[in-house]
Amino acid sequence: MIGKAKLPLLRVHERIFQGLPGAERLAERLGQIAREANATHISQALIDRVHIDPSLQRMLATESATDLASRLVVLRDLQGKESALDLAPKGDAEWRELIVDAGERIRGKYHVDEELLRVNLEARNVDPTLIDRFLTTYREHNQMAAQIAQLRSQQKVKFAGKPTPEQIQEVKRRGDEIKAEIAVHEGKMDEVRFTLARLALLLPNLIHESVPRGADETANQVVRSWGEPKTFLFAPQDHVAIGEGLGILDFKRGAQLAQSRFVAHRGAGSLLERALIQFMLDIHTREHGYTEWWLPVLVNSATMFGTGQFPNFVEQMFSCSSDDLHLIPTAEVPLTNLHRGEILEGEELPKRYTAYTSCFRREAGAAGKDVRGMIRVHQFDKVEMVSLTRPDESYDELERMVGSAEDVLKRLDLPFRTVLLSSGDTGSASAKTYDLEVWLPGQGKYREISSCSNCTDWQSRRMGTRFRANKGAKPEYPHTLNGSGLAVGRTLVAVLENYQQEDGSVSVPEVLRPYMNGLVIIKN
Repeated sequence: MIGKAKLPLLRVHERIFQGLPGAERLAERLGQIAREANATHISQALIDRVHIDPSLQRMLATESATDLASRLVVLRDLQGKESALDLAPKGDAEWRELIVDAGERIRGKYHVDEELLRVNLEARNVDPTLIDRFLTTYREHNQMAAQIAQLRSQQKVKFAGKPTPEQIQEVKRRGDEIKAEIAVHEGKMDEVRFTLARLALLLPNLIHESVPRGADETANQVVRSWGEPKTFLFAPQDHVAIGEGLGILDFKRGAQLAQSRFVAHRGAGSLLERALIQFMLDIHTREHGYTEWWLPVLVNSATMFGTGQFPNFVEQMFSCSSDDLHLIPTAEVPLTNLHRGEILEGEELPKRYTAYTSCFRREAGAAGKDVRGMIRVHQFDKVEMVSLTRPDESYDELERMVGSAEDVLKRLDLPFRTVLLSSGDTGSASAKTYDLEVWLPGQGKYREISSCSNCTDWQSRRMGTRFRANKGAKPEYPHTLNGSGLAVGRTLVAVLENYQQEDGSVSVPEVLRPYMNGLVIIKN
């Protein structure tokens, strides 16, 4: 924590807060707030920002510790993302080129009225400081581009008649001056373009008009429900008690082999996991029209960058930094990147892909959450669905994808509800997201088991993936969608809890029995 790092918080006023009223008190208060925020990654650079941010100065003097702590954590997270963009796994020049190219493509999303953009982004809880920096830099970029264009226009000189030697000499002299001015402006323009690209890459997708506005999950809307939670004649157990009682889940040995938040499956537990994977893949490939891929679970930074995990979720990655490889958090990452940098033909769309992979997440920031069982673990299995579509078909495709995920739950006869996420609860890559939440009697509540999102052109712009609507047409960006079909571990949890018997055994869902060698009951 900051105290252990021994940042000079009590002396920082001598240079950081110099000239501000009550400098020593402000410095002490910032140290207090940072410690209360448990902001382990707040650096001196972040503290420096207080000196140039009047809103933070006012907050230090007037707002509550809780409010300011939240503000500092937001700035810490933003700084972490900006710092991640400075990483250069492909070499400084190549990485800079990747950032500029992708940033210029994605800032095309934000060619809208400034006030409309601000309202949309603020509905997503984007820090106002980032919005201001983007808009200011965007205006500066446009002004410089206009200045360069004006200078170039001055290079084109026309004479009414035959020019005199003096006129030719003057035009040449002025031309050299203009050329030098353009070179100076272009040098500055390169830096502004790079800054603008970095800022554009930190902005989330624009939220769709049908998404309910709200700060967090409390504004989510239940769209529909399916199935009735079962009434048990005994007190239902959770999956941990069931799995350990049957000897099919071993959390102790999982932690022994790795660390906490890992689990080892045994016997019928392994068979059930494998059966669920095959069952889901069979439905999606045979009936829902998805093509199966078998993919690497280690991918490079450019791949993570394409779908937005880098830099937005860099703190969640398990990485092999010396090799520029990262364990995937979801098969969305490699599936969506299959066509990175390509130009597709319109008749190829939609493309619908599915894949089973293990997934890996650090679960940073989840300390104390779901520490028991398999709800939140570092390694889990998932069957993923990904679609690439024409822009005018993407929202119909989203409904289709949600229906494909719902179909799996219906066939397993697991009660669930479909929830439309609010603007504040929607992931940064998505314009609109539905979550499917399955009923877990052991917890007495619904828990997320699938998330289906329309990322519109936010990812395709980052990846440089385009398509031609017709032969010879100008390339445009397809929309990308992704959804869990389903999270396998959580489905196993739901099966154990919903199909448990009073004697501790578990009835195998009828649709899974052919995948489990005809097994009907899991028992000791």
